[in-house]
Amino acid sequence: MINLPSCPQCSSEYTYEADGMLICPECAHEWSADIASEKAEDKKVVKDAHGNILHDGDSVALIKDLKLKGSSSTIKAGTKVKNIRLVDEDHNIDCKVDGFGKVGLKSEFFKKI
Repeated sequence: MINLPSCPQCSSEYTYEADGMLICPECAHEWSADIASEKAEDKKVVKDAHGNILHDGDSVALIKDLKLKGSSSTIKAGTKVKNIRLVDEDHNIDCKVDGFGKVGLKSEFFKKI
């Protein structure tokens, strides 16, 4: 199954392709498939463990205990982190955790507050 982008006008996920154009069945918006693929590559969507979209500056909470590499300490579940920064590396989030300092973590271990 081909993963098509959501509609840029109404954010519907039920888009389909016809004659080189992408079409939204909910709002009838049509756009070029070439433009959609360029926009999808430019903007990566980062989601939390529950599927909520994360943005720079959001506050999140840890959903499970995490042991940090190179350290004997553990960040406990429920730890709140403010003002996250999204990055495109082996981890999705750069943040500063109280008592640990700057760390890079994956978004799948967080929920948006």
